Amino acid sequence: MEVARLSRIVCISDTHGLHGNVSIPDGDILIHAGDLTDHGELKQVASLNAWLGTLPHAHKVVIAGNHDFCFERSPEVAESIMTNAHYLRDRTVEVDGLKVYGSPWQPWFYDWAFNLSRGEKIRAKWDRIPVHTDILITHGPPAGFGGVVHAGEDVGCVDLADRIAVVQPRLHVFGHIHEGYGEYADEHTTYYNASICTSTYQPINPPWVFEW
Repeated sequence: MEVARLSRIVCISDTHGLHGNVSIPDGDILIHAGDLTDHGELKQVASLNAWLGTLPHAHKVVIAGNHDFCFERSPEVAESIMTNAHYLRDRTVEVDGLKVYGSPWQPWFYDWAFNLSRGEKIRAKWDRIPVHTDILITHGPPAGFGGVVHAGEDVGCVDLADRIAVVQPRLHVFGHIHEGYGEYADEHTTYYNASICTSTYQPINPPWVFEW
């Protein structure tokens, strides 16, 4: 059966409780790649959920990020608040024929939420990404795409990059490294570091729009 091609996928990340300041383009799917909150405040989760409910996109898909402690420490409570979106934690949702997989993990980063050691532990998470994934959402970047910090080091995940080379999703959305905001591509995949907040936490970077 032919996959239904959606015309516009709007991609954001790292709003850090400042979602009310973001102008969201119209589209069919809205993706948020984590760091919904400042430090995992449930009231910010509730505010973001209410905000999502005002947006016209037929489908919203959300993952957590390293600031979203509530989704790691009290997942049942936090996830129950997220009623206006598909919340993904190491699972797939099918949206109009497109397989969307989301995962919040990233290599160890200053003892924040959803941190795992590089190597075997985080690789076990990436090995769960299905090979027929159309859209991949992670909080952190893969090595080589949107993970360079101000000091010049690429802190992206090598193991994630290795898995993407196997899965070859058409679109990969992430954030986490604010200074890596941008559009990137290789032969198979378009990559968006969709961090709305800058490195000084100003919510001024525009969303990315992918025409499927």
